[in-house]
Amino acid sequence: MAAAVLLVGGGGALLAASSGAGGRTGGPGAAGGGGTPQPLALDGWSANGVAVGEPDPYGATYVAHGELPAGPGSAPVYAPAGAVGKDAVARLARALGVGATPVAEGGIWRVGGKDGTGPSLTVNRDAPGSWTFSRYAPGTDDCRKGVLCTHDPMGPAGSAVSVSRATSAAAPVLKAAGLDGAKVDASQVMGVQRVVNADPVVGGLPTYGWTTGLTVDRQGRVVGGHGLLGTPVKGATYPVLSAARTLRQMNAAPRSDHRMGIGGCASPVPLKDHGEQLCGASSATPGPADAATGGTTVTVDKAVFGLAAHSVAGRQTLVPSWLFEVRDGAGSSAYTVTYPAVDPAYVASATTPSAGGTVGTGTAPKSHTVKVEGYASDGRELTVSFFGGVCADYTAAAKESGGKVTVTVTEHPWPDKVCVLIAKEYVKTVRLDAPLGGRTVVGADGGRIPPAKAGALRPVAALRTR
Repeated sequence: MAAAVLLVGGGGALLAASSGAGGRTGGPGAAGGGGTPQPLALDGWSANGVAVGEPDPYGATYVAHGELPAGPGSAPVYAPAGAVGKDAVARLARALGVGATPVAEGGIWRVGGKDGTGPSLTVNRDAPGSWTFSRYAPGTDDCRKGVLCTHDPMGPAGSAVSVSRATSAAAPVLKAAGLDGAKVDASQVMGVQRVVNADPVVGGLPTYGWTTGLTVDRQGRVVGGHGLLGTPVKGATYPVLSAARTLRQMNAAPRSDHRMGIGGCASPVPLKDHGEQLCGASSATPGPADAATGGTTVTVDKAVFGLAAHSVAGRQTLVPSWLFEVRDGAGSSAYTVTYPAVDPAYVASATTPSAGGTVGTGTAPKSHTVKVEGYASDGRELTVSFFGGVCADYTAAAKESGGKVTVTVTEHPWPDKVCVLIAKEYVKTVRLDAPLGGRTVVGADGGRIPPAKAGALRPVAALRTR
């Protein structure tokens, strides 16, 4: 008999079920408690952690240069919550030199710029509090008495301020935005303006895609900017893959080009409009052709565990990810590629609300292995437990070699099935050639599987409701 509990989260309702044979204890769970976390509904990603989209036009294969780190084993997601208050907006406005009082206009806070002149700051009232700032009205720059300028302040005349002067000008604004401890990069230059990009450190981890960008003119004034004012809040904790396994997931995924650089671009490019950050073609030299794929081989020089911005159930969320420093070929500049590190067994298809509740996308992913949580042995019978959905079949197999037994559990999703998101604990029994004895039990990834408490596991029939 399976016991079920209804969980309500940001992505809708989820029915989490247990086999009733001693539910899972400890391990990843929702913030503030143990248990199994709700599957992470990464928008645009299938339940096996593969990105949805067309094949990579670059045909790139990412190859690690040296050994990659293992990572922490588990990590939480972070998502902004609540609303952005008037005081936070006023503090940011003062740092930007906007003296007006914040005024609520529908879903935004507006400070200044009401008559189309002078500095203007707008902030979304709902988290994550996206904001934009411009010191001058469109079509003008620092010319006096409102006269349109005959020169383009983004043009080639003059030179940008130094890195130190730009970072000094940006520091009060970053502090007002709660980013005084952020990682700052001021290497991007656009004409005579320098851009200071700041990526916050959240939960002790570096972030990517949560950038605040400030444009500093040649007089050392902040003339434009954008960012997120809401503070991310710790959410559920998920098992995460090592950098090597995440890299294999990334290479297996049909994807668009992953390359990212400062401000989300492959490389800084001259921009026409103030504060815009558009991605241009990379100037990096393509790597050597990959014999297997016919594409290029991209070298991974470094992997850092962190948090990258992704849409989860329609909300911008910082998701545990590996940040790979890569390069296309010898002598080419490095750029950053990110990929979610959450164990694919805990990633759900993007969900779509309906009158009947939250359902899956209806497109079944390919068969894939799932993580085994524990085992018990009785003579030649080895019983394993794992978590999965209710719209799939599961098979378990064991391979015996030397002093270990490798157990693989494979999920076979039902094709073309619209499915309620139910996380259920299953147990399966496989028969060994000889009693387990003192041999070690490991999963498909080689990681050791812990033994379950005596009597905690017993075979149950798989729930099947086509």
